[in-house]
Amino acid sequence: MFGSNCSRFFALSTSLIAGLSISASATSALPFVHTGSSQTEPTAADYDYKTPIPESADIVFKNGAICTMDSARSWSQAIAIKRGRIVYVGGDEKAKVWIGPKTKTIDLNGRMILPSFHDTHVHLSEGGVELGQLSLEGSADLADAMKRLKNYAEKNPDQKWILGGNWALTLFPNANPKKETLDEVVKDRPVFLISNDGHSAWANSKAIELSGVTAKTANPPLGRVERDEKTGEPSGAFREAAMDLIRRKSPRVTDAQMLEGTKNAVKYANSFGITHVTEANAGEDILKTYRKLDDDDSLNLKVRASLETDPQGSKKQVDRARALRRRYSAGKLCVGEAKFFADGVVETHTASLLTPYLDKKEETGISNWTDEKFAQMVTEFEKAGFQIHIHAIGDRAVRQALDAIEASRKANGDLDLRPHIAHLQLVDKADLVRFRRLGVTATFQALWAYRDVFVKDLTVPVLGEERTNSMYPINSLLKHGTVLSAGSDWTVSSLNPLDAIEVAVTRKGLADKAEDNKDEPLNLDERVNLMDFLAAYTCGGAYVDHSDKESGSLEPGKAADLIVLDKNLFEVPNTDIHKVKVMQTMLDGKFVYDREN
Repeated sequence: MFGSNCSRFFALSTSLIAGLSISASATSALPFVHTGSSQTEPTAADYDYKTPIPESADIVFKNGAICTMDSARSWSQAIAIKRGRIVYVGGDEKAKVWIGPKTKTIDLNGRMILPSFHDTHVHLSEGGVELGQLSLEGSADLADAMKRLKNYAEKNPDQKWILGGNWALTLFPNANPKKETLDEVVKDRPVFLISNDGHSAWANSKAIELSGVTAKTANPPLGRVERDEKTGEPSGAFREAAMDLIRRKSPRVTDAQMLEGTKNAVKYANSFGITHVTEANAGEDILKTYRKLDDDDSLNLKVRASLETDPQGSKKQVDRARALRRRYSAGKLCVGEAKFFADGVVETHTASLLTPYLDKKEETGISNWTDEKFAQMVTEFEKAGFQIHIHAIGDRAVRQALDAIEASRKANGDLDLRPHIAHLQLVDKADLVRFRRLGVTATFQALWAYRDVFVKDLTVPVLGEERTNSMYPINSLLKHGTVLSAGSDWTVSSLNPLDAIEVAVTRKGLADKAEDNKDEPLNLDERVNLMDFLAAYTCGGAYVDHSDKESGSLEPGKAADLIVLDKNLFEVPNTDIHKVKVMQTMLDGKFVYDREN
């Protein structure tokens, strides 16, 4: 079904189109065009079709506020669906011709319909597994986190290792947890907990002992073991690649756990209107899981998988990636991307910066790749037909990523592989124009773009106010003509796209969260309007995951991938966007989520 680079994500249903007299060639313009769309009263846009209509539709939605996200950002009232495809978008009156005796007609009563959401950077399968483990997410303080650990340990006495995490770096001075804190609660079993940003781990003494890590253990390449200043012994925190020193000794997730966790995660994603995801770091175990779900016809998502690359590895990893693509790409799963970690994160001084950290004057972070090898491997993977997907936090990492993509352009030309860079916490002003010129999409996790306690306590002290205020330049990149897409990085942050959309529009925390009530905005100049960030989650996401001929907008001929919301997003205050509920989610004309059933 897929070509060598999975560039056409899902084949067009020729069986449907052959029986209809309307064209299925409608496609949106590139989503990076800034429309300046008005957010005032929507108007219905009717499409003019030839007659006769040979068949009635399976489903007709009417009396709605349908934001099509087509190139004109048109609004309509009705939409008709036949065999999983959109056959009509327009006014209620003309929709009547599509209604027959077997048509299911749904009166929206003014509710809003949007294209379904595309999350272009998420760890969905691993997140699903984490749902069954200890979670410290949202702990009010360290005492609350330890209470959760105690309760979990008591309820799970047979677990040989206690695994999980989602602990916040802000729970500890300098984001540096200690093993003794865990030992006070659980000392007879190993405890190994991953931070909510995925770049640090916290282990108790038992886990460190079983892993054989001592004062004599050297830091691995691209990782750091935090140590006691006097003894040199591990103090309990492990950064980046050093996490593997403990992880390699901990129990592997079983196939059954992976399958069950992924099933739960898919349902969870559907509940937020998500029907397309980019699995941001997929090993073969994750590919096997998605393949089994799809083979069993129980994968209610279309998945594009990114394969992790190894800065220490050779060109042979390209051959392995090709083999995985051949083995697993089919149906709703496309193994289409190569994932590069350019750096780490700011709070642990592992993000790669152009100028040093304030508190460590000589330190500019960790670059996982040399310039030469980064360019070489990006060039090799693009030559093999893989889309490039890069984690880059610091401005030095972003520049290095752009340089590597530019080197590939010179060697390979533009292969329409649509590389994207995720996170983009810091981008030097000189590099803003390069995204559009190189055809690089900016994949933002917009939920991070406000001044929470994390930014105040951990970011400002190491970056200073000027750099902090420049973080997540969403509007700057948009004004330079950059394609925007959006991702959650779940479980690092909320999977709900409406949470991130609100922050992108307001640059403030969600108003009904107590810890966010007093937050100052983070650079109001970087706000974007609602229509533009809806585009990032719909047509922009479809462009990035190569499904823009099929999804991302509501137009005749495209797949019926859509959501029904209980309120019109353009009729509620911006601070209430996250309160709007997804009522129904549809994938290929099939309801995969229904809040009322």
